[in-house]
Amino acid sequence: MKRVLVSAASKHGATAEMAGWIGEALADNGVEAVVRPPREVSSLDGFDAVVLGSGVYMGKWLDDANALVDRFAEELRARPVWLFSSGPAGDPARPEADPVEAGQIVAATGARDHRIFPGRLERRHLGFAEWAIVSALRVPDGDYRPRIEVDVWAGEIARALESAPSSPPVSPVSA
Repeated sequence: MKRVLVSAASKHGATAEMAGWIGEALADNGVEAVVRPPREVSSLDGFDAVVLGSGVYMGKWLDDANALVDRFAEELRARPVWLFSSGPAGDPARPEADPVEAGQIVAATGARDHRIFPGRLERRHLGFAEWAIVSALRVPDGDYRPRIEVDVWAGEIARALESAPSSPPVSPVSA
């Protein structure tokens, strides 16, 4: 059985909840999923693949997700990686642009895919700068996260892992 780390940086809990959905859907498809926040990831040893996500605020991934990429870039490139961003809200979703550093993160990890899913917006949780941006864009409060699309994507990941080789390389021991 494949073992996958699912990790997501989340400011207000919505993206972390999506990571949980991904873990559940992977398990439903015969994959062992370990869901853990980026700050709690101390090693990638024992994981055949990684699904990494982040909430997107003011066009950028959260620092915890970027820090995980920085800490484990070489190890991430040695195994299958899928990325997801959560943040645009509304119908249609706004903002429409990809996160600013998405291309850099895909390149650093060798990711097979990067999906952008609409997020959840509750103005009462936002700081002034974030509030000003969503107000200027006229993004309405609400939960726009597409649970079915997230589950389908996780199923695609599980199917891709069926043909992937097991046992990624063990991290070199630091001297």
